[in-house]
Amino acid sequence: MISDDHTGLVDTIEITMAGASWQRCRTHYVANLLTKVPKSSGSMVATTVRTIFAQPDPDQVWAQHHRVVGHLTEAGLTDAADHLDQAVDEILTFTGFPKPHWRQIWSNNPQERLNQ
Repeated sequence: MISDDHTGLVDTIEITMAGASWQRCRTHYVANLLTKVPKSSGSMVATTVRTIFAQPDPDQVWAQHHRVVGHLTEAGLTDAADHLDQAVDEILTFTGFPKPHWRQIWSNNPQERLNQ
């Protein structure tokens, strides 16, 4: 299941689809993360976080996540770094699936556009 971090959705997924994987939508996540940084840093943070998803294999995705958390910490954006660190399992669930499926499961924005 792919969704934003709405408590009702997450709880419903856990109850009705026991054992299903949950992937937090990366697009919604980045929007949430940007509330933790000054507007002047927003573009840099968003671009840097996107590098996590551009990696070629699961090990490199997780390593890049770790590097980005460190970069944000070094840049003094500790609230954002902590937020990103705490969300690691929610936003990197897609790495447990075959790479050809990654683009379809790391965001629910294509489905939202279709529903509109």
